[in-house]
Amino acid sequence: MTFNQFSQRLSEITGKAITFQLALAGIVVWALTGPWFHYNDTWQLIVNTSTTIITFLMVFLIQNTQNRDNDSLHIKLDELLRATKGAHDKLLYLENLDANELKALREQYSQIGKRAYGPNAKVELPDHDDEREASNQEPSPVENLELKDEK
Repeated sequence: MTFNQFSQRLSEITGKAITFQLALAGIVVWALTGPWFHYNDTWQLIVNTSTTIITFLMVFLIQNTQNRDNDSLHIKLDELLRATKGAHDKLLYLENLDANELKALREQYSQIGKRAYGPNAKVELPDHDDEREASNQEPSPVENLELKDEK
């Protein structure tokens, strides 16, 4: 079993309600045993150590799951952009831009939206069959995007 298969299966298990309920029950049992162990250092160390180890390992599990979900989402969006008539192929490169470039591009798209609908307008999206007139559309900010060749 590869790490990806293991982490996918483990994320399915840990994401269920029963897993949360079992963890909660474990904490309740631990708390109830406090008087029996006279709340000593070993009693406290058990929960501290176990929760620290579980939290540490879950960080990697969550990151793996997020990476996989993010990659699959990007592939789906890339395919939609590729297959959509009039979409700009340059948008397929956005994940390679830095945060400032993405922020500037997002602001340009936001300004197009404000000009089209007004800053306080209630936006009603057209049906999927409706197309905007070419003369009515503003040029896309991505048309001016220059890709850097990183060789």
